[in-house]
Amino acid sequence: MHKSLLTLLLTVHCGITIADDWGSIRGQIVVEGEIPDRLLLIAKDADIKDREVCAAEDHFAEDLLIDKDSKGLANVFVYLYKTPKKIHPDLVEPATESLPVTYRGCQLVPHCLICRTTQRIGISSDDPLAHNPHIYPLKNPMLGSGLAPKSKFKIEVQCKKAESLPFKASCDYHAWISGYWLIVDHPYAALTDKDGMFKIDKLPVGEHTFRIWHERPGYLEKSFKIRVTAGDAVELPTMKFDLTRLEKPTEAK
Repeated sequence: MHKSLLTLLLTVHCGITIADDWGSIRGQIVVEGEIPDRLLLIAKDADIKDREVCAAEDHFAEDLLIDKDSKGLANVFVYLYKTPKKIHPDLVEPATESLPVTYRGCQLVPHCLICRTTQRIGISSDDPLAHNPHIYPLKNPMLGSGLAPKSKFKIEVQCKKAESLPFKASCDYHAWISGYWLIVDHPYAALTDKDGMFKIDKLPVGEHTFRIWHERPGYLEKSFKIRVTAGDAVELPTMKFDLTRLEKPTEAK
């Protein structure tokens, strides 16, 4: 009887401890100032390489996506700089599914992504022309390889080392094509959506140092400390950045 009661008490206590060891954060990144129209990157029928596909319609730059209603800034990377000592039991098993990246209309889709070191990135093309994918990581091997027209997952990339910041993905044949990839060895990273919103779940309780990075300025915050508490998601104060922090001309070549 006493042994059974002790087991029950230990089970309940351990259950509470596990629940109390984890929390979530939720936040929004917005831009202050008058929101500009998106920059026209490639005009329809422009005199460029492979114009039949690449200039079949107007293409707008994707390096600055701000929602005019919410003023939210999309495609901001928010991530733990270092792998925490503890990872939630639901997230310990590494992600292994392949992440698709497609050349479509001479643009990379999606423009930004986050990938675990245990995952592969499958690069394909919907375009009836050749591309030459190129990536520029700091710690992983570079890639520069031909991709045939209308190819489906002809190239698979696995970056086995975590990167300290996102790196550029492009095309050697079409210099205006670009995207950014972040490689992490933990599950605690997020991209902001069109309204600048992000959420990271099941973090260990305690203080953590995040990096906040956008392709135009680079670091918006290099060492952003957040204290995670157990229970409901911690609602962070809205992060506001002046438009001048993001100003950078983008030109098609």
